[in-house]
Amino acid sequence: MKRQLILIFTAHLVLISCNMETKNNSIEQWKQEILTTEQEFAAMAKKEGIKKAFLNYAADDVVLLRSKKLVEGKKAMDEFFGIPNESEHESLEWKPDFVDVAASGDLGYTYGKFTYSAIDSTGNKVESSGIFHTVWKKQPDKTWKFVWD
Repeated sequence: MKRQLILIFTAHLVLISCNMETKNNSIEQWKQEILTTEQEFAAMAKKEGIKKAFLNYAADDVVLLRSKKLVEGKKAMDEFFGIPNESEHESLEWKPDFVDVAASGDLGYTYGKFTYSAIDSTGNKVESSGIFHTVWKKQPDKTWKFVWD
């Protein structure tokens, strides 16, 4: 009887450790998926324009916080950004410094530094920089879209 209990206990420990290892591997995989998506998002903004990139990577129920106001939904975000490539002399660059994901694998977030630059109406370059924070949600098709920026 004692021997059977030891075998059951040992088998239980092995199963638990395998499950924890699988969970940790999944978390690292999800973090990498979010990081890759964030990098592709930034590259698209640089190459094809800010508006196009934001619309491409946003979930339908996206919320942006801009100038102390909320822009709610993809349609409102489309209107907020105005005409695509309105300014050829406008750029937004960012790079995530940190990424994390929920143990459930359905929500994650990134943050890091951004720099926005544009040429104003007088021809001067205007630049601002700061910290961004983006919340990502896994979609039914297994892609990641941002729901908060």
